[in-house]
Amino acid sequence: MLLKAIIICLLVFIVLNLFRALPAMLNNQGKQPMSHFLGRRVMISVIVFALLMLAIASGYITPNPRPY
Repeated sequence: MLLKAIIICLLVFIVLNLFRALPAMLNNQGKQPMSHFLGRRVMISVIVFALLMLAIASGYITPNPRPY
C-alpha cells in the first residue's frame, strides 16, 4: 500500500512540474528555464517506471492477466 501511495505522489509531482513549466514556455522570461522543469519531470517518470518494474519483479504487485 505504501508503494502505491508513493507512486501516486510522484505522479502528482510530475503533473505539478508540467504546470510549473507552462509560464516559462509562454513568457520565455521565467526565473528558471523550461528545460529545468521538464527535465525534472522526465527524471521522476523514470523513477516511477523503475519502481513499477521493481515491484512487479519482486511480486509486490501483479499485472492484470492476459485477456485470452
